[in-house]
Amino acid sequence: MTAGDSFGRLDDDDYPAFTMGRAAEMLGTTQGFLRAIGEARLITPLRSAGGHRRYSRYQLRIAARARELVDQGTPVEAACRIIVLEDQLEEAQRINAEHHRAASPHPADT
Repeated sequence: MTAGDSFGRLDDDDYPAFTMGRAAEMLGTTQGFLRAIGEARLITPLRSAGGHRRYSRYQLRIAARARELVDQGTPVEAACRIIVLEDQLEEAQRINAEHHRAASPHPADT
């Protein structure tokens, strides 16, 4: 991989660009919190060749939502479950909207 390839990947939401320490710093939380949501299987960070956890921007957004819920007094496990359910609801609503668009008559058909 060249330096140019590496810089291009920084725009990739799924590229694991952040170390655990940097991720915790960016979120204003502890590394223990990141470990806890990993153990709850909310996010699964990639591991570097040396075994260190690496996080993507997408994973940091999920972790930030978990932190928001925990800061409001929700236990970590419950916060993780809420986020999973929110994601499932969003996906179901997207699929439902697609079905409605497909089932509704098109203006050219009438």
